[in-house]
Amino acid sequence: METSLHRQLKHHFAADSDSVEVTVDGFRIDAIDVAGNLIEIQHSGLGSIRNKVKVLLANGHRLRVVKPWIGCKWIETFDCEGGELLRRRKSPKKLQPIDIFRELIHFTQVFPHPKLTLEVLTVHCIEQRVDRVHRRWKRKQYQVLDQHLAKLCESDFLESVADLWRLLGDPKLPLEFDTRELSECIQQPRWFAQQIAYTLNRCKATETVGKRGNSIVYRKTSKRVRKKAA
Repeated sequence: METSLHRQLKHHFAADSDSVEVTVDGFRIDAIDVAGNLIEIQHSGLGSIRNKVKVLLANGHRLRVVKPWIGCKWIETFDCEGGELLRRRKSPKKLQPIDIFRELIHFTQVFPHPKLTLEVLTVHCIEQRVDRVHRRWKRKQYQVLDQHLAKLCESDFLESVADLWRLLGDPKLPLEFDTRELSECIQQPRWFAQQIAYTLNRCKATETVGKRGNSIVYRKTSKRVRKKAA
């Protein structure tokens, strides 16, 4: 079921009302913006639209994948759908920009590409829920009714490998490094640094130069400034 948040974002990016939910090359596209870019708004994992993006790029389309990033979420719990508000609280969960690498690890077959822009859009939203009276095993204690946009915040545009290094804070790594050194440099757990290293390597931001014990040793590739496709 489409959320109000998704619908609001489609109309925000669309050039006009006729540019929402259009069919291109047999695919349903969320919107087309004023510059003619195809807009895909992806709340779930990027990996689920990887093949769709691959085909659209191969067909020569300019594509802008918008990944809404929840910077702040207010949770409203009702006694029933359309009923009385029981409580309202702010979610303690916060996503950091570096967390997008958890998504990018499944998107390396298409990113980077001259006609692809990945926009990480920070939003504030309101999530409406009802408590489940009879909860089944392993199911959540609540059911989400809808999500609404409360505020549009900043966007981070990822288009090249240079943007990936920027997202990591341009870490001062040795000329040749392994995931332990990457982990220490970016102050993240080693298991996450391993995911990041894999993503960087698949995106050709690094190259492998050997092994140090059981650890793969990487080196940054030469920086190249990529021009946007016309």
